[in-house]
Amino acid sequence: MNLEDWLDHCERLHPHNIDMGLERVQKVAQRLHWNWSCPVITVAGTNGKGSTCAMIEAVCRQSGYRTGVYTSPHLVHFEERCRIQGQSVAAQTLVPHFERVERARQGENLTYFEFTTLAILDLLCQSELDVVVLEVGLGGRLDAVNVVDADAAVVTCIDVDHTEWLGPDRESIGREKVGIARAGRPLIVSDPVPPASVLAHANAIGADLWVHGRDFHFSGERHQWHWIGRERRYHGLAYPALRGANQLLNASGVLALFEALRQRLPVTAQSVRNGLALVELPGRFQTLAGQPTLVLDVAHNPHSVAALFQNLDAMGFCPQTHAVFGAMADKDLDAMLTRMIPLVTHWHVCDLPSPRAARAHDLASILKSKAGVAAQQVFTHDSPAQALAVARENADPTDRIVVFGSFLTVGGVIENGLPNLNAPHLSN
Repeated sequence: MNLEDWLDHCERLHPHNIDMGLERVQKVAQRLHWNWSCPVITVAGTNGKGSTCAMIEAVCRQSGYRTGVYTSPHLVHFEERCRIQGQSVAAQTLVPHFERVERARQGENLTYFEFTTLAILDLLCQSELDVVVLEVGLGGRLDAVNVVDADAAVVTCIDVDHTEWLGPDRESIGREKVGIARAGRPLIVSDPVPPASVLAHANAIGADLWVHGRDFHFSGERHQWHWIGRERRYHGLAYPALRGANQLLNASGVLALFEALRQRLPVTAQSVRNGLALVELPGRFQTLAGQPTLVLDVAHNPHSVAALFQNLDAMGFCPQTHAVFGAMADKDLDAMLTRMIPLVTHWHVCDLPSPRAARAHDLASILKSKAGVAAQQVFTHDSPAQALAVARENADPTDRIVVFGSFLTVGGVIENGLPNLNAPHLSN
């Protein structure tokens, strides 16, 4: 069996995509007999998880550490979920670990996410690494990643999302996210206004709690920013290579993490500067220069869409903005679309290859019901690639196109090959 065969096998094992609970995963993990010989860092939160993981990875690599990272979902290829030394692992490298999980499963009914997570964790555990960074998939307390007792944890910004699984408000969602914390071990909270439930749980279990605004601070000027922790401080830092004002929150939490782990994972000031300056992560306010400018952002909930709006607005004047949008039906579509209406002049909504996705005609109906959106400004398409092609044909060279709403939306554009933005094209 190759990797695709194993992924097909994982999809058939369980009748549901999500089955909250750690008992089944813990049984299989125990049979795999893991022994983590290096520091493990777990990252949870609603937004900023992937960026935080990428920054931790970049600084560690600049410090000479051999790194392993697990993140999800992927944009195009499953192998993107596991990076060793900054590179996606090869498909054939993963196959033996799927085989080990299947032998250890002994009939346990695992979901696709649980099975694939165990396989990647098994690979990372056996890869002779200096540091492992794990991104939580959903929530934290009952997520498969939480089967590992991490040496440190980071909780990024928390907002209302996945309410059917995590609860109806930030307090209940925060309670789930902070479930990755461990007694006596560092917990970094980079959300500037964390839910009280996060702080209460951390204090109740005796975690080494680092809170933004109390244990670490940052301030920014036009061309540089500054960070102050409990004992360390950095002045005159260049802004992170990941664009957007929200990235300072993520970077600030990362610096707090390194101070908290300074005995086990020491990093130099130069490694911090180089890592933040060189970090890369596709699809996070990724701006591709050309005519027209293309912006890719996996923003898929109201909080991340609000950050996208702010970042687009800060780009300066643009004659017209053409949006390529596709999203899951269980998201707060009304809030996401309403937030972007003041900036977007033409909407290209699209179907996505998932049974959970909202249909393009339903997205179009929501938009056409909004004040300020004319029917002739809304177009429906069968795929993100088709939507981008039509948007590009109708955009002037000085316009911009923003692709957002889901990993599948951005991934669908990347998978089909990004256009040559400087090539001749039609304009209206």
